[in-house]
Amino acid sequence: MKVTFLGTGTSQGIPVIGCHCRVCRSSDEKDKRLRASVMVEWGNQVVIIDTGPDFRQQMLRAEATNIHAILYTHEHRDHIAGLDDVRPINFLKEKPMQVYGEERVLEALKQMLPYAFKEDKYPGVPDIHLNEIQSRGFEVNGIPITPIRVYHYKLPVLGFRIDDFTYITDANYIPEEEKQKIVGTKYLVVNSLRRKKHISHFSLSEALEVVSEFSPRQAYFTHMSHQMGLHRQVNAELPDNVMLAHDGLSIDVK
Repeated sequence: MKVTFLGTGTSQGIPVIGCHCRVCRSSDEKDKRLRASVMVEWGNQVVIIDTGPDFRQQMLRAEATNIHAILYTHEHRDHIAGLDDVRPINFLKEKPMQVYGEERVLEALKQMLPYAFKEDKYPGVPDIHLNEIQSRGFEVNGIPITPIRVYHYKLPVLGFRIDDFTYITDANYIPEEEKQKIVGTKYLVVNSLRRKKHISHFSLSEALEVVSEFSPRQAYFTHMSHQMGLHRQVNAELPDNVMLAHDGLSIDVK
C-alpha cells in the first residue's frame, strides 16, 4: 500500500494573506501546504480521504485520474469543498464516484451540491453515489477500513485505519474505547495545528503524547498552520520516529 500526502495544511495555512512571518515568506516548498488530504493506493484501487478547496490542484499535481472512492472525516468546508471537481473523473471512468461518510456528513454534501442530487439532473453535474459509514468496519472495493471515532472539540469526526496505516485529522480527543482500534498500527498520522494549545486540535506537544501512547514505527503530523514554525526547524526537534509530513510525501506501508 502506498500513501501520498496531497495536502498537510489548514485554512490557517500557507500563505496567509497579509502575514509576514518566516513561514509564510519561506522559499522551502515543504512550508507551502494545501488543505489536508491523503491518497491511498491499494493494488489498483485508489481512495482519497477528504476533498478540500484545493482538491483540483492536488489531483493535477499528483497526476491522479484513477480514483475509485472518497472517504470523509467530517463536514467542515476545508475537507469537503472540492467535491464538485470529481466531474472529470466521472467523464473518464463513465461511472459515479463512490463517496463514504457518516449520515450527517452526507447530508452536508447534499446541501453543498444540491444540483448533483436532483432526480432530474442537469447534464454534466457531478455524478456521486453516497454510502453511509456506520460504526463498524467496512470495505471499499476489497480494501478493509476501520472507522475510528475522535472528537474535534464537540464535533464527532472519523479517523480511518487501513491495514497498518491510521489517519486522524481535526481532533483533540480520542475516547479510550476507540484507542484499541489504533493499537499496533505501524504508520500513524495525527493532526498537529501549532505549538500553542487549541480548543479543537491537538497541539504539537499533545500530538507527541498520542504518538508516545501508541509507539508506531513512524508517525507523521499533518493539518498544520503557519503558526507551527518552519518545517526544517520543527523536524529537527522531533523524535527519530516522528516527522512533519509535507505535500507530495509518499510512504510505503509494509
